[in-house]
Amino acid sequence: MTTRYCSLAQQPAPEFAPGLAAERRGALIGGSRMWVNGTVLHYYFFDADNAAATDTSVIPVPGTGERRRVPWAGAKEQQDVVRECFREWRGLGIGVDFAEVRDRSEAELRIGFQPGDGSWSAVGRDALTIGLSDRTMNFGWDLTAPGERGTALHEIGHALGMLHEHQSPFAGIHWDDEAVYAELAGPPNFWSRDRTRFNVLRKLDPDEVNGSVWDPQSIMEYPFASGLILEPEEYRTGLHPHGSLPLRQGVRPALVPARRPSPDGRTGAVPVGAAAPGAGRAGGLRDRADTDARVRRRLLRGQRHGRRGLRGTGRRTAFPRRAGRRGHAAQRHTQGQARQGPPLLRPCASVLHVGFGETAVMCW
Repeated sequence: MTTRYCSLAQQPAPEFAPGLAAERRGALIGGSRMWVNGTVLHYYFFDADNAAATDTSVIPVPGTGERRRVPWAGAKEQQDVVRECFREWRGLGIGVDFAEVRDRSEAELRIGFQPGDGSWSAVGRDALTIGLSDRTMNFGWDLTAPGERGTALHEIGHALGMLHEHQSPFAGIHWDDEAVYAELAGPPNFWSRDRTRFNVLRKLDPDEVNGSVWDPQSIMEYPFASGLILEPEEYRTGLHPHGSLPLRQGVRPALVPARRPSPDGRTGAVPVGAAAPGAGRAGGLRDRADTDARVRRRLLRGQRHGRRGLRGTGRRTAFPRRAGRRGHAAQRHTQGQARQGPPLLRPCASVLHVGFGETAVMCW
């Protein structure tokens, strides 16, 4: 039986002013979906007890040409799987926390369980553009079935701002395109050629990617059957990621891009997966505690001199509000800033490599 796949909705390409420098364009694209370190993401489950009349939608019935209205509510056992997966992501120390809320208007992430609509999620801060009565994530099949827990981990990865690993421009995958189209056109996915191209065959723009190394075991990697991948040769017989969140012992990741001087003296984002100053062969810092102390001392000196920022950097630091129940959802509704969300970057000091093929950054 063919694997059921996550299907991301196509988004219009971002538009930029003519003449925008390539470096600036890359920074805007690469950071636009990432959450600020320290953000509390509030999540809400659509369920039968709190269902509104609008908590349904009409979806097509594959292979019949018919359509039917299906509610978004999910049973407690389905919700519990997602709760456990939020806890697992939190356990990595990623610099972003999660809190369940009972009021959808307080939630950045609103989760439905509509069967037949597939499993999908808004990517990162794209969730802030979706109406408060709508879903930002959906699970379209039974998460309690063997092997399906990885679906919940995968969709939460999208909600954190991650994209599909196999679409990395650095993966070097050569597909048998027609075999892929044929595989996904049938059950259980019933995908059109456009959807297959967008979610599988399309290569991401390098500016969209927070990594320089492909990790075939990433939680964001699809499994693929034999005969779909031509190169690398070792995956001609299939690609089978383990569907979990491995982590090297002692490494605590966060999901905010780092910034460091580039060879020409400018400051640029450190791509996920790239080597970092002070990183040893295993990707850890030589002396992380010492780095933390130096940065905090600089922050305190800046505050004593009337600046909220890193002394000598020439920029201010807008520290994130420590969110309560409303957290950043409340920030989005301040004067003229409806649904803008928190700022994108913080000064960062440390770059760490984690076990699922991504480099992570610890920030304050």
